[in-house]
Amino acid sequence: MDIAEVAQRSGMAASTRRYYEKKGLIKPAGRHGLRRTYAPGVLDTLAIISLGQSAGLSLDEIGAMFTPEGGTSIDRAFLLAKAEQIEALARRLKAMSEGLRHAAACPAPSHAECPKFQRLLKAAASGAIERSLRM
Repeated sequence: MDIAEVAQRSGMAASTRRYYEKKGLIKPAGRHGLRRTYAPGVLDTLAIISLGQSAGLSLDEIGAMFTPEGGTSIDRAFLLAKAEQIEALARRLKAMSEGLRHAAACPAPSHAECPKFQRLLKAAASGAIERSLRM
């Protein structure tokens, strides 16, 4: 498959593919004239890279999942730890969203007079919020 077909089917910019080559994430199978050619599996590799990035993995972390032969060797414990990090972040974002919604709709004349806001301030000052979000 030539580079133009890879571009068309993946929707990925040529500069991105060249960067992935430089990082060792993909390798051209050869050349047809001046154009690089790729094995059909490069589309799966590009999809794995995209999926990994959307999950917050770095290119180095993604690269560690590929074998020199072009296959994958996925560290399931690493993926589990990453999933737990994402879940902790989701809990933190949810708590922040709820706090913002409360602040926007709070009937108290000022936030300083809001009992819920005062409880949140005390919990934040004691570190209780961060501890509860890590659980």
